[in-house]
Amino acid sequence: MTLHQLSLDTPIGPLRLHATDDALVAVYLPGQEPPAPAPERPGHALLEQARAQLAEYFAGERRHFDLPLEPRGTPFQREVWSALRGIPFGATRSYAEMAAALGRPSASRAVGGANGRNPLSIVVPCHRVIGANGALTGYAGGIARKEWLLRHERASAAA
Repeated sequence: MTLHQLSLDTPIGPLRLHATDDALVAVYLPGQEPPAPAPERPGHALLEQARAQLAEYFAGERRHFDLPLEPRGTPFQREVWSALRGIPFGATRSYAEMAAALGRPSASRAVGGANGRNPLSIVVPCHRVIGANGALTGYAGGIARKEWLLRHERASAAA
């Protein structure tokens, strides 16, 4: 399976988008390294669609992504990532709330582990998951980026 890459400058730094011919497989934040290099592919229809939707998101004009996704992970990870897509724009959920929603109330740590391995940052909104006490906990792009994304969504939702 051939992967293609497109880089995108954003308010939180450069993102690298990876896709097959049929689906977006990863959105890498600054500081994240992809497991394998992919050639830069301007003009790739799906990558251009993802670029446009992310630009709309950062402009405060998009709340949901409509892209074919193919995250690679275990069945449990994919279940968590699917549940993340159900967190409303501008809202947050705790790891415990996510575990309970999955019918596994004692699996908060496992949910946290799956959340931390989400390959589709922003598109699959793992930044919307916080600690039970409301604290911003780990994020692959760093807490400052997580905070920025949450502030951006709250401001866009209020507009």
